[in-house]
Parts: sequence; structure tokens; C-alpha cells
Amino acid sequence: MKDLKVNLSGWELDNPIIPASGTFGFGYEFAELYDINILGSFSFKGTTKDPRFGNPTPRIAECNMGMINSVGLQNPGVEKVISEELPKMRKVFNKKVVANVSGFSVDEYVYTCEKIDKEPDVGIIEVNISCPNVHNGGMAFGTSCENAAAVTKAVKAVTTKPVYIKLSPNVTDIVSIAKACEEAGADGISMINTLLGMRVDLRTKKPVVANKMGGFSGSAILPVALRMVYQVYEAVNIPIIGMGGVSCAEDVIEMMLCGATAVQVGAANLVNPYACRDIIEDLPRVMEKYKIEKLSDIIGGAH
Repeated sequence: MKDLKVNLSGWELDNPIIPASGTFGFGYEFAELYDINILGSFSFKGTTKDPRFGNPTPRIAECNMGMINSVGLQNPGVEKVISEELPKMRKVFNKKVVANVSGFSVDEYVYTCEKIDKEPDVGIIEVNISCPNVHNGGMAFGTSCENAAAVTKAVKAVTTKPVYIKLSPNVTDIVSIAKACEEAGADGISMINTLLGMRVDLRTKKPVVANKMGGFSGSAILPVALRMVYQVYEAVNIPIIGMGGVSCAEDVIEMMLCGATAVQVGAANLVNPYACRDIIEDLPRVMEKYKIEKLSDIIGGAH
């Protein structure tokens, strides 16, 4: 019997598989397809202080081996998430979830995290300082050590639950930013968010996405994600939730060998809604193939 359990800041997960924020909604649409309680957990849709309609359409552009999205954090705002979305989610998912939070000022992060922290369904707060889709400030927090540390420190001051900071790959030195978050009190790191990309429509000779650029995700970015997780694992002493281009059980093993304790699956859910279920079911076979008895034993094994 293979042991798939992992531990994130004292929270034991049945397995390391977590659908990534923005690709799984609040879970209940996927619950119509399969029993989502097989998941380790899931990271729910990025939540902000106020409701957001998001960016203008079109918001999606297809690419070889991936996609570009510029949704712009469309969500009903934290009050409605707590009063409407979480009760609906509770009916289909009986484990704790990862709450993904975004903001456009330190005060907004503090307000939203303080509210979310009181919810018993939340196991970890994942603070997104890296969304590349939003004009006023979304990038700035994740691209400087000072700003990343300021958000981390402010959020930690009003929360009791583990806080994981979600980092942007669109930087020169992701290691220094991860270290700044750790020094400011982060309990863990989530990485990586999407790369910045674009496509041009040859017929109109204009960018495909209304926002011109968007977040590039999908299996093409896996090598970049692996490299960054590997580098950050060498530099920090807090757990990493790894993500970026993961689409099969082998990718999960590779991500954990680089240093991830748990692994989020994003764009693959949009291609195949059963992706996470299939990965979980396939993990024992892949573990057998590579002579792995216990997944937690391989974390950072490539170092």
C-alpha cells in the first residue's frame, strides 16, 4: 500500500494533489463529475475585498502546449464568498480548503485575509501577490522584496492560519523574494503563478486577448516551474506548494523531487475536468515504477 500523505504546516493531506485557484471555481461544478473528496484539497477562486467583473473579453488565447488567460480576478467579493460560495462548497467537500486571496493595496489584503481566517473550512490562506492580469498593483507586490515582505507581515498580523505567499515568475530573482517572504513570517510559498505572454490574430493583426497580454500556463511552463521550485527550496526552510504545467503523475513526482511538499494542478483541469482524479489514481502506479513507498520521503530528493 503506497503512502500518498503529505503535511503542510501541520495540516495532513491524504495526497499532495490540489487543483489550483481559478481552475476549479469553488468545487461544486466538478463535484457533479466525480467525488472531489479524493483530492488532497483545492485552492478556491481568487477572492478580493470587493466584487470584480474582471477584464474585458476576449480573455483566453490558445497556444501550443498551453493557454493565455486574462480573466482579471472575476469574483463576487469576500462577503459573498463567505455567505454564499462556502456554504455551497461545504455540501460537496468535507475537507479543509486553500483560500486564495488577492488585493490592490496592503489594506485590502489585510481586510480579506482577516475575514477568511475566521472560516473553519479554510486550512491555509494563499496570498496571491503575483497575478499578472490586473493593471493597478497586482504585479507590483510580487516583483519587489520590500512589497512582498510588507504584504506578508501585514497579513500575518491579523491571521491565525498558515499563510502561503504565491509568487510571480515574472521577476529576475525569485529566490530573494521568497526569502523576504520567509523573513517576514510566511509559513510557506506557493509557486509559480503564470508567466506573462501574448498571441496575435493574423487576420485582424491585433492581440487575441483584449488586455493584450495575459497569464501563460499549461505544460509548456513545467521546466520553468521546476527550476524555480528547485532554486527556492535551496534557499528557504518553509514548505513549498509547487505548480506550473503539471498534467500527470510523473510531473507530480518531478515537482516533489525539486522540493514541493504538495502540488497544484491548474490549466490541465480546463483541458480535462478529470485531470486531478486521474493523477491521484495513477500515482500508486508511478510510485511503484520508480520504487517509491512514501511520497513524503522524496520531497527535495533531487538536491
